[in-house]
Amino acid sequence: MPYVAVSALSHPGLVREHNEDSLVAGPWTLCATVTESPQTLVFPLRSPVVVAVADGLGGHPGGEVASALVARLLARAGPVLGDEEAVREALSDCNRAVYQAAEGGDLTAMGTTVAGLVLLHDSVLVFNVGDSRVFAASSDGLRQVSVDDSPPLEPGQRTTSLVTQCLGGSAAHRDVRPHVTTVPLRPGDRYLVCTDGLTDPVTEDVLEAVMRENDDGRAAFELWHAAIQAGGPDNITLAVVRVGGDGSP
Repeated sequence: MPYVAVSALSHPGLVREHNEDSLVAGPWTLCATVTESPQTLVFPLRSPVVVAVADGLGGHPGGEVASALVARLLARAGPVLGDEEAVREALSDCNRAVYQAAEGGDLTAMGTTVAGLVLLHDSVLVFNVGDSRVFAASSDGLRQVSVDDSPPLEPGQRTTSLVTQCLGGSAAHRDVRPHVTTVPLRPGDRYLVCTDGLTDPVTEDVLEAVMRENDDGRAAFELWHAAIQAGGPDNITLAVVRVGGDGSP
């Protein structure tokens, strides 16, 4: 039977005092906390398996609250996320839940990005809202399969902290238009799901080299280490996802 191995890690980095990132892998969540080393979980693909990261908005109150709420809602919804429309509805539900949680208190305008995968028995649903990313890793290299919700970069600019949409993030409710696509699933497929605490300080060629040279927990560790070596300016949350079974190693 096909299975998915998820090697995950979440760390505040070297500058931020708190970790406002969260992560979901199947029914398991890691919310606004710290892992000292990668944790690898294996799930049979009997039912949909969701793997996602959520990055609470910096400069807004309650970023860790928003990211944890979204991670837990996606973990709960995961087994029924069987097609693109179900994923869109779940992300819209998450958006409404963030706004509702912020009403009438000190968390006005709290928000979070989200990016991830839903692995089915024969396909993968890739989704995101915001600038957290999903990459597909293959023998041809690393390819971004999510769509950044960011304004155009200026000449010479490699990254930006601005996002054009997220879950929550404003005083008045705004609907979201999630990016959701479907790609085939094959044993041996590998993906990287991560917040911008990894992709801002670490260039894509370094990410590609690490994914090419390492698997599972070792890849997750080396990616985190690359972000730390680059100064660790933000929270770092990532999941290395590998599809196994049916003859794959």
